Amino acid sequence: MNWVTNNFGLIWSLTLDHIALAVPPIILGLIISIPLGWLANRYHASRGILLTVSGLLYTIPSLPLFIALPALLGTGILDPVNVVVGLTIYAVALMVRSVADALAAVDPGVTQAATAMGYSTWGRFWHVEFPLAGPVLLAGLRVVSVSTVSLVSIGSVIGVSSLGYLFLNGLQRNIVAEVASGIVATLVIAVVFDIILVLAGRILMPWNRADPRASAKARERAVVGAVTAGGV
Repeated sequence: MNWVTNNFGLIWSLTLDHIALAVPPIILGLIISIPLGWLANRYHASRGILLTVSGLLYTIPSLPLFIALPALLGTGILDPVNVVVGLTIYAVALMVRSVADALAAVDPGVTQAATAMGYSTWGRFWHVEFPLAGPVLLAGLRVVSVSTVSLVSIGSVIGVSSLGYLFLNGLQRNIVAEVASGIVATLVIAVVFDIILVLAGRILMPWNRADPRASAKARERAVVGAVTAGGV
């Protein structure tokens, strides 16, 4: 406990660095995955290709990827952009399948009714399909959030500041409290992110509160999709 008290400033600084590295990939992963997931759901021929390619992206080992990205992006080896880009790739790998499954779960009768009412393809997507797919999308985003927060730690191996520093330094110096502090702080970030996403879902999708079983099924579907994308 004394170690935590004496080094609280370091833990707080690394926590902020960890959060700064975790947030952009989650947001960018969702934004990039929406059109890709739409294409996978819209056209049968593209579904297999997109889901297979995105799933393969998740099988790329993180450490070699972070080391290779500076050469590909023209950035420095310690540039945090390398970690953000690498984690965005993993977020897309998980999220494309969630978006495709979420859109596929929308009742075809509803989309046909929207078409009959005069909605264009664009308007039907944003006003009908996307809102109804929201619960499954949110479940997938929660999986991506937890995965991203966990993977940020690997950036410390190549020298990018994050809570992973506490794991490495604690192990090298045999300081159990330091390792435990890194684990606890990472778990706290993951839980806080999850709570924020759940609250955002409750605010943006009030209709989802009426059927908690639908949310549970959406989370189960998202986890299965993540496992499938990871090739497990």
